[in-house]
Amino acid sequence: MQRRIIWAVSLGLIALVVLIFGIRFFGGNKSRVSPQVVNAKQIFAQAQAKEKEGNLILARRLYQQVLLSAKDIAKIQEAKDKVEQLNMKIIFSPLADEYSEVYEVKANDNLGKIAKKFSTTIELIKKANNLSSDVIRPRQKLKVNKVPFSILIDKSQNILLLKRGQEVVKTYIVSTGKNNSTPVGVFKIVNKLKNPTWFKTGAVIPSGNPENILGTRWLGLSIAGYGIHGTNNNKDLGKQISSGCIRMRNSDVEELYTLIPVGTKVTIID
Repeated sequence: MQRRIIWAVSLGLIALVVLIFGIRFFGGNKSRVSPQVVNAKQIFAQAQAKEKEGNLILARRLYQQVLLSAKDIAKIQEAKDKVEQLNMKIIFSPLADEYSEVYEVKANDNLGKIAKKFSTTIELIKKANNLSSDVIRPRQKLKVNKVPFSILIDKSQNILLLKRGQEVVKTYIVSTGKNNSTPVGVFKIVNKLKNPTWFKTGAVIPSGNPENILGTRWLGLSIAGYGIHGTNNNKDLGKQISSGCIRMRNSDVEELYTLIPVGTKVTIID
């Protein structure tokens, strides 16, 4: 039941989305097109038009409506993918939505102080505001994320859900521990490393070495020896194959690294 609730929120498990929103396929006269199907197609077309115009926030809202009105599972999946894509575009742009605010820089402010105030990261503030350096000035307007991110990892599905409040922002495919060795529970991110060195038993393997299994980023969990990290072996994603850590594509873990600060809540379920 817990997993059904999670997937209903995430819109990631299409069968459950279909169940929850009462979307069913009916037999009978195939020549008839239901008003719901027509409506979903029209809304999807409107969303595409708004996206093309650059109105990303309205486009996202329209794609979300498709999730409520579509009957075609493929169209639901397409709309879900569009919502997640637009989530990331909006997050990494100066566009302010209900999850962010425009902050006016005060005297003696710096990016570290602002990031701490809003429980966000310097990297995200810079990327969202197209800043090429850490230099800011009083009265400068900066978009900042105001709703903390959290992470949910489902071992049975080998997915990682990035959440903001109750919203699922994006779904990532990951690898988890073989023999169910990834620990279950509620943890926190306690450290973040770029290009981590792998301290293998009897050897120290630097970043960039093909034998380094940690990829380009490390997000350490509040349980010794475990973390979320990159991988140079994408073909094993979606499997329970690691020694207990959570593996992601390097591009995905780099994205996550930018978004989440130390202290971020991480929940792992079977």
